[in-house]
Amino acid sequence: MIEFLQQLTNGLALGSILALVALGYTMVYGILRFINFAHGDLFMLGAFAGYYVAPWVARALPLPSLSGALVVLAVSMLVCAIIGLLIERFAYRPLRNQPRLTMLITAIGVSLFLENGGQWLLGAAPKRFPLLLPAWGQWKIAGLTMNSNQCVVILVTTLMLLALRFIVLNTRMGRAMRAVACNPDAAALMGVDTNRVIAFTFALGSALAAAAGVLFAINYPSIDPLMGILPGLKAFVAAVLGGIGNLPGAALGGLIIGITETMVAGYISSTYKDAIAFAVLIIILLVRPSGLLGKRENDKV
Repeated sequence: MIEFLQQLTNGLALGSILALVALGYTMVYGILRFINFAHGDLFMLGAFAGYYVAPWVARALPLPSLSGALVVLAVSMLVCAIIGLLIERFAYRPLRNQPRLTMLITAIGVSLFLENGGQWLLGAAPKRFPLLLPAWGQWKIAGLTMNSNQCVVILVTTLMLLALRFIVLNTRMGRAMRAVACNPDAAALMGVDTNRVIAFTFALGSALAAAAGVLFAINYPSIDPLMGILPGLKAFVAAVLGGIGNLPGAALGGLIIGITETMVAGYISSTYKDAIAFAVLIIILLVRPSGLLGKRENDKV
């Protein structure tokens, strides 16, 4: 039982990171009804933003330290939010009235551009992520061992999920996001600036992906320009598992994928830990295509 709970704890830390990335997928789908396959590469850009920002932050604040790590996290989120705005403005907005397949192919093209451009500008060799948090050691609770980085990941993810919930449910922009997701044409007729709402959605999703990239690099301190491919695909699976377009579903799907992957690695073999996410995707599409928390939608003919 102790071993099971230990694997569960490890899975929660990994699942929290996937949940942040999955939220970006599901928000963009909820607004535009298309999958932004370049979202996983924003996860990578967030990690690299933290890598290059950390030395500058160290000049003003001590690193490793909690305050310095929070500043690095915030700046990385801001950088990726701006990149997300640029991608939406110049890659997706001109094609918004085109068939969805056109936007989908464009998203794949943007993803390849970021990956290959990253290898050209940043170098293909892995880089060691700087130490942002002090080594507070490990804590044993009822036989379970948790290190400080895992606690920070779970805590930061929880706070961001609560902040996102507040934005969506209790702010004017959040109401506009829900209106555009429900009926963009009617929202525009009621005075909602749909371009502004969509741009804000991309910025918010990109910022969450950047946060996930930094948190991932804190726990697995080796980064490279292709590091976003697999987590991005797993996060997409998590979004589909929870119900694409459903924010609580994306968070739940991320946790399920993270826990399942950790359990498979711990009890069966680490060889299969990457394949399990896609096996879960196949099963959920066969059994419940709308996802765990998703609702079946009927298309009008």
